[in-house]
Amino acid sequence: MTGPLVYVMGPSGAGKDSVLDRARGMLSVEAPVAFAHRYITRPADVGGENHVALSRAEFALRRAHGLFAFHWHAHGNDYGIGIGREIDAWRAAGLTVVVSGSREHYEKMAGSDPGLHPVLITAALDKLRARLSARGRETAAAAASRLARSDAYAVNDARLVTIVNDGALDAAAEDFVRLLATLRYSPGVRRRA
Repeated sequence: MTGPLVYVMGPSGAGKDSVLDRARGMLSVEAPVAFAHRYITRPADVGGENHVALSRAEFALRRAHGLFAFHWHAHGNDYGIGIGREIDAWRAAGLTVVVSGSREHYEKMAGSDPGLHPVLITAALDKLRARLSARGRETAAAAASRLARSDAYAVNDARLVTIVNDGALDAAAEDFVRLLATLRYSPGVRRRA
């Protein structure tokens, strides 16, 4: 069976990484779900999302050798998702693979994989603003720039599932875990006989 690829995206401050981290903790140890590694040219100790920090030179080297399944540039940093062969191997083993990507990059690759399931995690503008301010990772100007992009990329895909992360984190994480459970037997996934 080929496992589904769950592509999670959303505006800065929506709590994507918090939802994914909490969902990861809610999954049973038997759940056939793997979370792809995210590589960013930002120090790991800045806080916020779980990622592997790379220098710009390390990132460029890996990109030049085709070691990212996906890569893009946003907010002054380079972002990459796992090694394509790794993600392909996990899916070939029947695992559901979750990646945390960008809305802009998704628009470039949408439709390229019938097993792709887009998920938008979002929140109201006032929540985005408050979260960006609270995390203190950006300057006020950088946070304003991120907020300005919050509606910049509309995802027009009939498969899109939207999770609104405005309330309790557990509620959004539970919605995501339920979605993962439904994907195990969705039409895009072939089951072994």
